Amino acid sequence: MTVQSRQLVLASTSRYRKALLERLGLAFDIASPGVDETVLPNETPADTALRLAASKARAVEPRFSDALIIGSDQVAAMGSERFGKPGNHEAALRQLRALSGKAVDFHTAVSLLDARSGIVESRLVPCRVFFRPLDERRIESYLRREQPYDCSASAKAEGLGIALIARIATEDPSSLIGLPLIALTELLERAGLRVL
Repeated sequence: MTVQSRQLVLASTSRYRKALLERLGLAFDIASPGVDETVLPNETPADTALRLAASKARAVEPRFSDALIIGSDQVAAMGSERFGKPGNHEAALRQLRALSGKAVDFHTAVSLLDARSGIVESRLVPCRVFFRPLDERRIESYLRREQPYDCSASAKAEGLGIALIARIATEDPSSLIGLPLIALTELLERAGLRVL
């Protein structure tokens, strides 16, 4: 672990974000932000992700008055249609049928709130995922094996879901999993917490 001068807090209970943050070798605490994630009228997917990332960090600020607090959010969309966490097999089946042979945009935002100064900085890291044409047998086989019911757009690129994907276009592959580590590392260093 890196020697740290500031407490670091992840404002998320996502096991995927926790695993990503662990890659940086920093000590951190986890806090549930409990933020209402309802989309606002006329809000773009990118704007939703940025607003919610900052809101999650601000939501836990009263509990950590001197910490650096990380908030993150991701919205998957194809045009005006959003693809959230399916929650069950039938919803995942519908999502993957809709995405077969198409591209979906994952808008992943990360915010770093310096609770000491009250300053929050945010970054949006887009990622476009191109799905292969998927037949019913492939979709059913994948869903039964991986059960990605807690993943936006019903596919885990870090797992077996990679077999459903033809191509991924992004400047930061960790953004697709839910926490853009390249952008986060830059934000942490700007706040005085060096990863290396």
